[in-house]
Amino acid sequence: TDVINLIKSLELKSKLLLLSEVKIDNDLDKRLNLLLQQGFSRVFHDNNTFRIDEFNSSNFKKDKPFYIVVDRIITKDDDDFYVRLSDAVQIAFYEGNGSCKIHNLKDNSSVNFSNKFEIDGIEFIEPSVNLFSFNNPYGACPTCEGYGDIVGLDPELVIPNTNLSVYENAIAPWKGETLSWYKNQLINNAHLFDFPVHRPFYQLTSKEQKLVWTGNKHFIGLNEFFEDLESKSYKIQNRVLLSKYRGKTICSSCNGKRLREEANYVKINDKSISDLVDLPINDLAVFFTNLELNEHDTEVSKRLLIEINSRIEFLQDVGLGYLTLNRKSNTLSGGESQRINLATSLGSSLVGSMYILDEPSIGLHSNDTFKLIKVLKKLKDLGNTVIVVEHDEDIMNAADEIIDIGPEAGVNGGNVMATGTLTEIKKNKNSLTAQYLNNSNLIEIPKKRRKSSQFITIEGARENNLKDVTANFPLKCLTAVTGVSGSGKSTLIKQILYPLLAKEINRTYDKPGKHTSLTGDYKNLSSIEFVDQNPIGKSSRSNPVTYLKAYDEIRNLYSKTTLSKLRNYKPKHFSFNTDGGRCETCKGTGEVIVEMQFMADVHLTCETCKGKKFKKEILEVKFEGKNINDILELTIDEAIDFFDKHNEEKITKKLKPLQEVGLGYVTLGQKSSTLSGGEAQRIKLAYFLSKGKANSSTLFIFDEPTTGLHFHDIKKLLKSFEALIKQGNSIIVVEHNLDLVKCADFVVDLGPYGGEKGGQIIAEGTPEDIAKNSKSLTGKYLKEKL
Repeated sequence: TDVINLIKSLELKSKLLLLSEVKIDNDLDKRLNLLLQQGFSRVFHDNNTFRIDEFNSSNFKKDKPFYIVVDRIITKDDDDFYVRLSDAVQIAFYEGNGSCKIHNLKDNSSVNFSNKFEIDGIEFIEPSVNLFSFNNPYGACPTCEGYGDIVGLDPELVIPNTNLSVYENAIAPWKGETLSWYKNQLINNAHLFDFPVHRPFYQLTSKEQKLVWTGNKHFIGLNEFFEDLESKSYKIQNRVLLSKYRGKTICSSCNGKRLREEANYVKINDKSISDLVDLPINDLAVFFTNLELNEHDTEVSKRLLIEINSRIEFLQDVGLGYLTLNRKSNTLSGGESQRINLATSLGSSLVGSMYILDEPSIGLHSNDTFKLIKVLKKLKDLGNTVIVVEHDEDIMNAADEIIDIGPEAGVNGGNVMATGTLTEIKKNKNSLTAQYLNNSNLIEIPKKRRKSSQFITIEGARENNLKDVTANFPLKCLTAVTGVSGSGKSTLIKQILYPLLAKEINRTYDKPGKHTSLTGDYKNLSSIEFVDQNPIGKSSRSNPVTYLKAYDEIRNLYSKTTLSKLRNYKPKHFSFNTDGGRCETCKGTGEVIVEMQFMADVHLTCETCKGKKFKKEILEVKFEGKNINDILELTIDEAIDFFDKHNEEKITKKLKPLQEVGLGYVTLGQKSSTLSGGEAQRIKLAYFLSKGKANSSTLFIFDEPTTGLHFHDIKKLLKSFEALIKQGNSIIVVEHNLDLVKCADFVVDLGPYGGEKGGQIIAEGTPEDIAKNSKSLTGKYLKEKL
């Protein structure tokens, strides 16, 4: 294009030479013969043309370029001319390895062209799709191989407490008598370059923090300090010192961007791809909306921009506008991952498909749920069928058709109780769901909120997106931590509060996130428990009754039967975890696993015990007509009735908590691997209820305990919470469910939005206080519930 534009600017009938610059060989004559064989008759050198067979080394000046004459052409304005010109240019670029020269014979002027990816003598990597992918060796940073971090010096180990100043020994390796020389050098010379040695490290500007690492002519920085240690690593004390500060750190080559340096040379509107993927999706949408391109780039990018903008819009529609595209997937919550999959499905624009979504509202604030509903409706409007397994009231209200299954769970369920529109469902008196939807059954608001004089306070929380906040948590109360997705709830509770209290109370060490201090009445707590949704038990044989230690009592009961005494069976004979009574073929699991080399393992029912886990002679021992396997196949409700009937109070007492948390439908022997996250969490809750002691003063932290729970189950969960608090315990829940939030004694609401626009405490107080706060998004929806 540039060549043709040049030709059009010249006078017609101009005589031109198209030339290719040739690499100069030591053996020039051989090179000339080769050119002659390829059909080229002339060369151009020092503003003169020569016949190849006349040109030799004697008239070749080594400091001047050497060209092949590709074509001699007179400019015209017709199609034949441009076809010939196009061919000549193509040959010139090919023979000249990317360089082409056009020499105007009329005024002896020349113009050089190059199709190489170079400028100012620097040759760059030619852009391709792979250059911009850190999953491809071509584009990944060669130092960290596309991971963004490497094993090196961990800044958080070098400066563990950022509340301290340099003067107060913030820099850990410079604390000792010998190494304090480095610190003193910085302190004594700080006035020469205006460095604030008494200011807490976290309050230093990024430039001042960087100076501590790089140093200057007045003091040795941390980088040089550690390099010196590395150079003397033959000394064991230096190796020990270095090992103390090693950990994962941001890659020094790419600064965590994961791409090789050359990828960031390519820019659009002064932004590299690394700049764009570090922007929150909401800001990225603004960039692409306001993107101004020239006519050529607009034409090239027309289709691409449609795809980019539509995908960004889908991510915003599912409430993920606060995420960055460079966010690592292992840092996403389950709800965020599911919504990304949903946005991917939207991006595929399939028509006539069936989408089945399992609780897509998990981890969603009410504000985001309405965005999700819009997305689901958009999928439907495209001509798809959308089926949602869901407990959320807002999604039920938006559904065209509801299928209600019940009446309760497990053996007490399995029936279709009602089908139809929302209005039709509400009229069905047999449906538990309908009772809560039409308010004939309610999760009642407490008549009186508990008040506490004891508080735990975290000051200056600034991990991730938290904006140096101070949060209060009352003890012996139910406290809910609320806010939109990405507002900083999990960071505040899981990364700061829990590790801090675990260190102070349980004497376990897990590094807490950045904060200033922990104050308040935490010393009044006897222990802290984080109740998450991870599976219970580590063994494949674990189940609800083994977790609650109820199975110990059941084994004791069976060892006391007459037949057991005659055969000398002990409690261990009724265990599937030890040798003796268990089936030795399947080791008490009831199934045999056949390992497949290239496919998923196959699970087959054990042929020896037929899935009953025990030896035949053990199954002959019966209590009131039931062997040990029959007991394990009973549901919690059935087992309580059975043992109650036969006055086995010890066993029923241990099983009752499972019934109280709404797990009466689970069988005693159900494998822990088959339990949902919500069921696993409630079994842990039942375990703590079964241990219940008055004035136990434990702080329980629950992460979204209502996940997968029906209104009826939430009602039972709240009763369990009530029982724990009556024992003298305290509860903090990270929660979105408004039915639980409205029953809390105290609410800490974060926001106002997610990501960089979040991380602030919007309101603290009772649910009524939150509902009155006009800045709180939670309050807006909570007001309706109250």
